[in-house]
Amino acid sequence: MVDRSTDISQPLESLNDNEQLKARSRHLRGHIAEGLAVSATGAVPGDDPLLMKFHGIYQQDDRDLRAERRQRFLEPLYQFMVRMRIPGGQLTTAQWQGIDALAHRYAERGIRITTRQTVQLHGVRKWHLRKLMQGIRDIGLDTIAACGDDSRGVVCGANPYQSDVHRRVAALARATSNRLIPKTGAYKEIWYEDKAPADANEEPVYGDLYLPRKFKVGFAIPPVNDIDVYGQDLGFSAVVRDGQLLGFNVCVGGGMGQLDTREDSYPRLAEDIGFIPADEAPAFAETVMCIQRDFGDRKDRHRSRFKYTLDRLGTPWFLAELEQRWGKPLAALEPLEYLSNGDRLGWHQGDDGLWHATLYIESGRVEGPLRSQLEAFFQHYGGEVRLTTNQNLQLINIGEYEREQVAWRLADLDLDWRLEPDTQAAHTLSCVALPTCGLAMAEAERYTPDLLAVIDQLKHQHGVAASPITLRITGCPNGCARPYLAEIALTGRAPGLYNLYLGGSFHGDRLAELYATNVDEAGFIELLDPLLERFANQRRDGEHFGDFLIRKRLLDDKPLTIRSA
Repeated sequence: MVDRSTDISQPLESLNDNEQLKARSRHLRGHIAEGLAVSATGAVPGDDPLLMKFHGIYQQDDRDLRAERRQRFLEPLYQFMVRMRIPGGQLTTAQWQGIDALAHRYAERGIRITTRQTVQLHGVRKWHLRKLMQGIRDIGLDTIAACGDDSRGVVCGANPYQSDVHRRVAALARATSNRLIPKTGAYKEIWYEDKAPADANEEPVYGDLYLPRKFKVGFAIPPVNDIDVYGQDLGFSAVVRDGQLLGFNVCVGGGMGQLDTREDSYPRLAEDIGFIPADEAPAFAETVMCIQRDFGDRKDRHRSRFKYTLDRLGTPWFLAELEQRWGKPLAALEPLEYLSNGDRLGWHQGDDGLWHATLYIESGRVEGPLRSQLEAFFQHYGGEVRLTTNQNLQLINIGEYEREQVAWRLADLDLDWRLEPDTQAAHTLSCVALPTCGLAMAEAERYTPDLLAVIDQLKHQHGVAASPITLRITGCPNGCARPYLAEIALTGRAPGLYNLYLGGSFHGDRLAELYATNVDEAGFIELLDPLLERFANQRRDGEHFGDFLIRKRLLDDKPLTIRSA
């Protein structure tokens, strides 16, 4: 029998507090506008910061200054993170320059390219929010549904080799994003001060409660799994034959987040369920999302992601429900293969003859000298830009006649070293973590340079410096940098202490295993050192580190209780 105890029809008072807040929010209006006008605090009062997430805005404070400000009887240094919706990550040069100008004017921590192929601006004060949002509108972008219980920004592989296929897949990703975003008039009403009367049926898909939790959709283009398609709630893998896009293999139920304090909380790989024709992808995405809307858990928020819905009700039940709503069964899966899940830095030519240059951006952070260098570069660059889910920056669709000039300009500005391939940095991701993320328990982005130096030293010591290894670090177990798919991953537990995960696949299709808990830097060096030594001496030709650990069963005996001094 199907468990329908958590469907959307149950009494509102029985649902969790977030559901009740959404229900009384008047389609995400709440009292946000009034809170913006309160001058006595840098925060937006009450529950409205939760509603602002649907608008792409997180209320935060500088945690480095909390104690000092408390001692001085000052409120926390409230500031906001604003995340844009850029489906597929593609921008014009004018839009990139516009983002940079807005960051200079309103954000205190520069530009950050995220692991979902968009841009975050950190350190925005409340009294600048409306002007910033209007500035984002003026460059042709928005922030709707970049956060919140809705369909998040849709990602699309940044594969620069199959250019015609990529253009079509990217267009479908944009169409899917536009179809799945909330339609509430609250966004324009609050941020653009558009006083048009609300439509009585302004949320025909989401209704009053929106989704139980976030819902992530991604499009990948094999053989490059740069978006980690098996970490998506709904993933589309392009099936290409003779240079033509036939359609997509579909996978469902991926999700990276977990709570270390609950045994029923875990990361999950998406499972392949069938094939659909290409043009059906946007409508299919809505159908799947609506199943999660109707059956996701709205009582226990920690069990409300789509992966838990599938595990609670079962994949056979889901496929039957999908067939009923979709009106037909899915076709059989088509054969395809993934070979990597990182970016290939440097120059690459597409099948249409145009060139693409992928530049390494450490942790996606564009600030300091790099920001000035890129600002100078874009003054004389007329092409387009694509952000990647590995936090890098691609210069795209460059003609043969332009390539040499662009290369000279990059060299003149000392940006050409960022094109160097096969560095460990190119296979490393981190989340923002401290000082702004309220969930962070340990450093991530700020620790990444030191971590890279440690890993590089170990790899050189054992003669495997040229072997790429996916490395990811997050400040908490929520998984924003997709750590559970990495060959080596650290997730924060406390200041300076991490859980160590090992054995994910270089292709992004196998979860890593928890190897040790509460280790500091000395502890994970001690653990990694002998494993890398054995890898250097016993690996097969072309074998990746994660595959080696699994083949040799080196993760069977885990020192899970290790804690370094």
